[in-house]
Amino acid sequence: MPNPTGIHHITAVAGNPQQNLDFYSGLLGLRLVKKTVNFDDPSTYHLFYGNAEGRPGSILSFFTSSQVAQGEPDTGSGVAVGLSIPTTSVDFWTDYLSTHNVDFVDPFERFGKLVIGFQDPDGLYLELIGNPAANKKEETGSSSVPAEHAIRGLHGITLAEENYQATGQLLTESLGFKEVTQEHDRILYQSNTDLGGSVELIDNPKLDGKPGKGTVHHIAFRANDKNDQQSIRQNLLGIGYHLTETEDRYYFKSFFFHEPGGALLEVATNSPGFTVDEHTDTLGEDLSLPPKLERKRALIEANLPNLAPVN
Repeated sequence: MPNPTGIHHITAVAGNPQQNLDFYSGLLGLRLVKKTVNFDDPSTYHLFYGNAEGRPGSILSFFTSSQVAQGEPDTGSGVAVGLSIPTTSVDFWTDYLSTHNVDFVDPFERFGKLVIGFQDPDGLYLELIGNPAANKKEETGSSSVPAEHAIRGLHGITLAEENYQATGQLLTESLGFKEVTQEHDRILYQSNTDLGGSVELIDNPKLDGKPGKGTVHHIAFRANDKNDQQSIRQNLLGIGYHLTETEDRYYFKSFFFHEPGGALLEVATNSPGFTVDEHTDTLGEDLSLPPKLERKRALIEANLPNLAPVN
């Protein structure tokens, strides 16, 4: 049996990169862990946000481009990104979002946890989820959010599926999750990790969306090391999934495939991690490029918009 350990990161599509940085780092208080480019399109930023150390399970990243069209959630895609907050921080966040004029859904209970729903400036639906596991996770906080209330990392992802059963089988037989419970048309799957350990499937939603800004691009699941990754890969191949080749993405090695409903999934190694080219204390301060793009740094920097630091 393969041994994945939950979600490694979630990547979404955003528009204006400065607006994205101001919202996620400035307003929500996440740390900009890595300022790099889309390796397949170095003319655009790929911004990674996470906790103070940039650990797998805390990472939410964005392909950004001011030219990208508006998207809408669709069946066979991620429709909500869950972020873990301490259970004692729900009142703080409702007051905080109100103060900063962010519209939100009043806290409601789902699967025994309080949830606050709202959208980012591009329309990506986010949920702050009071997670008991987040109570014991320390965080440094930021200039905008006190440490005791800071987002600890990912909680999970919600996928909308025309027929959830095949995706549920993939989660339980190949990606290390267990089916836990069901509420109405939602089924909860859980892995044995505190951060990024939840996947919720919505069965047979009535959605007719399209890719673009404000949508989830892919969900990456964690492999402890290359041996675990190879085990997962062989398992998926044996079932009949079509996989990309495993590629070196500098901060991790990964391959991609589509789950039965159509969502794009990735399996990424925990190492070498985001400190491979920067010290923990200075993560995200400078433009980071993989060695294969380093020789083009001057050209790449000239074509990228300037990003003002978040105060």
